[in-house]
Amino acid sequence: MNRLEVLSPDGVPEVRAGDDLATLLLGALADDGVGLADGDVVVVTSKVVSKSEGRVRSGDREDAIAAETVRVVARRGPTTIVRTRHGLTMAAAGIDASNVELGSIVLLPEDPDASARALRATLRERTGRNVGVIVTDTAGRAWREGQTDIAVGAAGLLVAEEYAGRTDPHGNPLAVTAPAVADELAGAAELAQGKLAGRPFALVRGRADLVLAPGDDGPGAVALVRAEGGDLFGFGAREAVVRALVGEPADRTPFGAPASAEELADALRLVTGAVVRPADGGLHIEAPGDGAVAVLAFAHGWVVRTSDGSSVAHLLPLGP
Repeated sequence: MNRLEVLSPDGVPEVRAGDDLATLLLGALADDGVGLADGDVVVVTSKVVSKSEGRVRSGDREDAIAAETVRVVARRGPTTIVRTRHGLTMAAAGIDASNVELGSIVLLPEDPDASARALRATLRERTGRNVGVIVTDTAGRAWREGQTDIAVGAAGLLVAEEYAGRTDPHGNPLAVTAPAVADELAGAAELAQGKLAGRPFALVRGRADLVLAPGDDGPGAVALVRAEGGDLFGFGAREAVVRALVGEPADRTPFGAPASAEELADALRLVTGAVVRPADGGLHIEAPGDGAVAVLAFAHGWVVRTSDGSSVAHLLPLGP
């Protein structure tokens, strides 16, 4: 029988800049008669990490989003989804105005993985225990209502299990199965912590197999972030149309790797109704000069190399 246990202590005071999170955690656990054990996973919300690191600001959340944003992914009404400088894709760049004094906002930690490493090292120094650490934040998910907590920082932990190359009990090969266990542990911890109960810490027991050896902090939660261009949804649906029409070179990466000639040819035929055929390492299209060809080429990672301006264009995939 497998057993997973999640403990979240009460009695943690309001965290201020400069507060020692290890002291607060160990004190809260001791009040409940609990101590750390080897193989435990310590889970801490990014909000208290940010508060302790002085990442609280006065002002409006909207004013702070731009400084934390690398690229706007989508906007819908008052909601802005951005890719942050951490590589995370989150609403409002993960900036929060809840559970903080009125008129203040909390930014994400400067480097959540570094924060997790520092807390792990301090807990090891003070208790002698080898634990993993996860820093969490709340995020929405594509195609799903509601939010769940995810790992934005991690140390001493296998953040994803790799099943590729294994077989299931029926003998079926597993090709791409890779459970994001750090995110799963973050979600489990949040069930015990709650949103309004003032319990920013949790202790997860029962997955010591995920905790790495002392001195090995692992790749961190950054390993769970897809590289720019590796996601199928680099822009929202409306934004993708607009960015393809604008055709800024800097926008090429979020559209991903160049599509195959067959995929682009199908799109060209669908939109233009023109004749498309392979030629000279690319595609020749007998098309009207209405600009659609260049837009479709841009969105598919191709470029119009030559054109007579009216009826014939030659397209090639963009090189590395």
